[in-house]
Amino acid sequence: MKSSSVAWIYLLVGGMFETVWATTMFLSDGFSVIPWTALTIGFLFVSTWFLDLAFKKGVPTGVGYAIWVGVGALGSVLVGILLFDEPATPVRIFFVLLIIVGIGGLEMSSKKNIDKDVPMRD
Repeated sequence: MKSSSVAWIYLLVGGMFETVWATTMFLSDGFSVIPWTALTIGFLFVSTWFLDLAFKKGVPTGVGYAIWVGVGALGSVLVGILLFDEPATPVRIFFVLLIIVGIGGLEMSSKKNIDKDVPMRD
């Protein structure tokens, strides 16, 4: 697998872990439920670690961060709808679709900037 593909996989995985830590933070009830708080901290670390791995593989900082946040936001909206009975109104679905289009557009517009020979930074 090309390193540019690996970079985008790291970014996607990091964004999914962002959804997980946002969910565990919600369940921590203002960090008052210690097990959920501990999980939040752990998943936050894992999420940002994957973001950093994507940066090391050459994903541009601004684009990488925007995609990471977008994936996390998209996942959080879906978790809210599926697990916490948040409304799935047409307006919310429309804006979720805009996030998806934005993530795809950023990824496509950044492919030229990621070179498979980008050295790992220390």
